[in-house]
Amino acid sequence: MRIACLLLPDLPLAAELRARPELVGEPLAVTSGAGPRAEILAVSPEATRQGVCVQTTVAHARALCGALRVQPISPALERAARGALLDVALSCSPRAALAPRAAGAYAGEAAAYLDVSGTSALFGSEAGLAAALTARARGVGLPAGVAIAASRSVAHIAARKLARGGNTCVLPPDRESDFMAAQPLDLLDPDDALAEQLSHFGLVTVGDLLALPRHALGTRLGPDVLELIDRARGEARELPLPVPKQRALRESIDLEYGIDRLGPLRFVLQGLLSRLLARLGTRQLACNEITLTLELSGGGRDVRRVAAAAATLDLRVLIQLLSRALETHPPAAAVEGVCLATEGSALRGDQLDLFRPAGPAPAVLGRTLAELEALCGRGRIGAPAVADSHRPEMFRLGPFEPTPAGAAPPEPASSRPGDDPALAVRALRPPVTAQVRVARGRPEAVRSAIANGRVLRLSGPWRTTGGWWTPEERFAYDSFDVQTSDGTVSRLRLDRVRKIWQIDAVYD
Repeated sequence: MRIACLLLPDLPLAAELRARPELVGEPLAVTSGAGPRAEILAVSPEATRQGVCVQTTVAHARALCGALRVQPISPALERAARGALLDVALSCSPRAALAPRAAGAYAGEAAAYLDVSGTSALFGSEAGLAAALTARARGVGLPAGVAIAASRSVAHIAARKLARGGNTCVLPPDRESDFMAAQPLDLLDPDDALAEQLSHFGLVTVGDLLALPRHALGTRLGPDVLELIDRARGEARELPLPVPKQRALRESIDLEYGIDRLGPLRFVLQGLLSRLLARLGTRQLACNEITLTLELSGGGRDVRRVAAAAATLDLRVLIQLLSRALETHPPAAAVEGVCLATEGSALRGDQLDLFRPAGPAPAVLGRTLAELEALCGRGRIGAPAVADSHRPEMFRLGPFEPTPAGAAPPEPASSRPGDDPALAVRALRPPVTAQVRVARGRPEAVRSAIANGRVLRLSGPWRTTGGWWTPEERFAYDSFDVQTSDGTVSRLRLDRVRKIWQIDAVYD
């Protein structure tokens, strides 16, 4: 088993910078709330260099750094950042899960585990896989580190070590014990009581802990220290990582003040949508339908669904659809929160052929079919298919799918060696009305737009009936194969329900 841990050491700060990239490079502090007495939870490196640190008040931090930008913590942005972290993991492995929220000194981190057993062949090596994960994380705005080991606990500890310098770490199984022995005990994140007891014993590194007898430690310090030892050795009981069920991808934001105009709201939607599309693109998915949820002032909520003609990752198309939906039915009150959600659908691919011209792009074809359906009506655009009915002219419309490149058309039956040539029948839809002179119940002469003249040869009739259970669907045809004096061979039929003659096919 090989497990990778994708770790964000400072989730509040990463979530804010992901949503507000204009703050990158500025002294920034994330606080527990608004006001000068709010506690600082996370600071950017620029603010740290000017003396700002966590667990101080905003008033004290502003005294140290006058240009400090302050943002209250946003649970909505943190949820979106954790979801994006999981999307990055799922882009490289079908088995992934978010780590439970930590406490204490590591309460601000976010981690995702993914099973990378056998996936290194797709990237050349495990080092290439780790580099790909960090690149994809940065593509969605998350500066995450990646560590790969044989268990979740060791991979998580190695990722915490990366937070102090470095981006990727790959631990071969034969080096894990040496690596863990040199790490400080605080990377295992023991609770305060156990950490104090271990410090009384003079234990500083993981190697110091593992050098002591396990049974004696368990007797004196309790079962918590045994769990700590198992994590340090990579022997903790871990269930296999699950395959996540289909879930909606959500991007949301809590606004600092209510928005009652469409212009600023469109600007907010564009930022949310760009981040949502980046996550979809990482997982090779596209957006087909968006659920827009607006939190209104006064406690109201406005939920609406906006669908695209075809699955797409085009930001301009989707923002235009959302804007038109809001212009048609504006919100009833000022908007204080926005959430975009989509299930995501697989991108349609097109296999090119070396000897044939390229066909239309799948997205362009889907948009064209949707425009034609809007003009012709719902259910009137598609590819004809055989219907499950005995009625001769019945057919149904199925989804239009271009012929795959390299697919050879079926060979005509008459071209096979050793077979006799056969006539081809060309159905006429709708059938052509004909005037027929009948003698002794059999056609003698035909006059129509297809065939004219005396009947020279005649076969039939063949009766076809059905739909007798309802007057609307009832049909009864007597069909004849006729050759007229003008040389035309056609299929003539008598509609016994409507009492008319028609030509519904021609033999070529």
